[in-house]
Amino acid sequence: MDLTKDVKYIKGVGPNRVLLLNKLNIYTLKDLITYYPRTYEDRGKVKPLAECIDGEEQTIEVIACSKVSEIRLPRKTMQKLIARDETMSCIITWFNQSYLKNKFEIGKKYRFYGKINYKYGKIEINSPVFDEIDKTKNTGKIVPIYPLTYNLSQTTLRRIMENAMIEIKGKLEETLPDYIIKEYKLTDINTAIEMIHFPKKPEDFAIARKRLVFEELFSMQLALLALKNSYLKEEKGIQYSKNVSVKDLSKEFPFELTGAQKRVLDEIEKDMESDKCMNRLLQGDVGSGKTAVAMCAAYKAVKSGYQVAIMAPTAILATQHLENFNKTLEKKNIKCELLISAITKKKKNEILERLKNGEIDIIIGTHALIEDNVQFKKLGLVVTDEQHRFGVKQRSKIAEKGKNPDILVMSATPIPRTLALILYGDLDISIIDELPPNRKKIETYAVNKSFQQRVDNFIQKQIEQGRQAYIVCPLVEENEEQDLKSVIEICKKYQTEIFPQYRVEYLHGKMKPKEKDEIMLKFKNKEIDILISTTVIEVGVDVPNANIMVIEDAQRFGLAALHQLRGRVGRGEYQSYCILIYEPKGENIKKRMKVMCETNDGFIISEKDLELRGSGDFFGTMQSGLPEFKIANLFEDMAVLKQAQIAAQKVIEENGVEKEERLQKLVEDKFKDRIEI
Repeated sequence: MDLTKDVKYIKGVGPNRVLLLNKLNIYTLKDLITYYPRTYEDRGKVKPLAECIDGEEQTIEVIACSKVSEIRLPRKTMQKLIARDETMSCIITWFNQSYLKNKFEIGKKYRFYGKINYKYGKIEINSPVFDEIDKTKNTGKIVPIYPLTYNLSQTTLRRIMENAMIEIKGKLEETLPDYIIKEYKLTDINTAIEMIHFPKKPEDFAIARKRLVFEELFSMQLALLALKNSYLKEEKGIQYSKNVSVKDLSKEFPFELTGAQKRVLDEIEKDMESDKCMNRLLQGDVGSGKTAVAMCAAYKAVKSGYQVAIMAPTAILATQHLENFNKTLEKKNIKCELLISAITKKKKNEILERLKNGEIDIIIGTHALIEDNVQFKKLGLVVTDEQHRFGVKQRSKIAEKGKNPDILVMSATPIPRTLALILYGDLDISIIDELPPNRKKIETYAVNKSFQQRVDNFIQKQIEQGRQAYIVCPLVEENEEQDLKSVIEICKKYQTEIFPQYRVEYLHGKMKPKEKDEIMLKFKNKEIDILISTTVIEVGVDVPNANIMVIEDAQRFGLAALHQLRGRVGRGEYQSYCILIYEPKGENIKKRMKVMCETNDGFIISEKDLELRGSGDFFGTMQSGLPEFKIANLFEDMAVLKQAQIAAQKVIEENGVEKEERLQKLVEDKFKDRIEI
């Protein structure tokens, strides 16, 4: 069965529909059959009219009591039918459907499905779908509801899907080994795909979903474990000297390390002194002191005779790391250098030469470090910061510049441990779960737009005391659908109307890196009072004097993103504030804002985020290098995930992926172009 066949060859798909399907990322037959319904309507359960509830979608069986009458209204026509069952009568209406005039016979029974409206004690149903009593085209069955794009109707997509199902019926090749299907009591792939789209009874859906969720999570775990295994099979890693301790450097810090930092350093030291390659994820909340830990690991590597590469996602962050490293390591006679695209060609060549000769101990930079002309004399440790911004391939590309160097990956996006095991299944995990004792809690308030004047007054009061403020907006330009104020517009408003007396600038993702860095530098040097920005400041530079963060349309952000943004303030000695301005539409939004106001703990926030939004949204920024989940929801499917992890572990330990054709294909399908296994 050729699943790579272009979707345009499926019956019912014309040139216009191809474009609409492409908008949904459906290009092939495989894309189509794995485009799963988001929910279902059970149109098989029939209720007597008297038991129907106002506002609910319902199937009814009624006898037509009249012919369809047509009423002319301004610019449209209304078709009206009176029908009844043994309990009461109802009025059924449609608009601009003149062809229905001769569709119904008086005294004949029909089935309708639509929304029940109670008006003055009478039931009205507007624009329902219908069938004759012995047919099940639109009613009398469970109907899938798909996520759609503009101009593509559920009926059209369902018809296309039905045609696809006829084409593939019984022809799909099994993707899981028989022993896995048997052990975990899973249905076969053909049944699962058919039942997920067109279940005949509610339990069909559960059976199909279990199979597809298991396969999705199992294949991902398998790929990550295979990756981890390939690290372990490599030649031996570097065994660092026990004469140098990672904690030796901590005496130079102007603060005492927290218990969590010490615990994590012990884990790192154990890795570095063993002959295995270290592949460790260092997770910690904003401000938990990950940089200090990385610095201690770098110190041990350098004092054991090796070089260190530190990769940051932005030039300004790389520059900040250099300042911090120099402050502490200069005293220890360790030479640090910066490699970013902004430096002159002459300076760059000079740095590359010194790096190759081993005159530079620690090189800190951006993607520039991956370039082919960057060569080390003896690379021993690679530290990547904010890992979800780098794909797995980039991580391995820089590691290839040494002979099995140790790898430390830092992430300031706290995610639940179970989730970290999935996203970073190829890495060991260390967590810094306590903040330094001197950190002040960032006071967080969630208010609606009517508080705008009070918020502005508060900003003014803080700026008069010499502080600075961030104002964050979700979008860069006016978008018809979302109708959000653009950064540039808000900036103009602040410059001309609200705060003409202050220095207001803006920052957004479409600016050139050099421009962004210049603006952030001016803000850091107190040459800007208010910075209006998009989320580009999420991975940002420390501005100890900025103590206010105002987030506009906060309901549009996930909790993890809000927490990351809030972490931009509270970097100095001043009490800091985060003000979330939001539209309180719906209970879920209120719950999310409440979580933000109640806790500053990133791990609690990430658990709640996953619970309230599901894994689809949660991954927004984190999916770099990993496939998306089409059907699994990590909060709901934790039990299946655990099964999938055990199964994957067993496969790797007993046979390995390469010995089984189906498993090899499964891993390749999920991960081609993403990670090299």
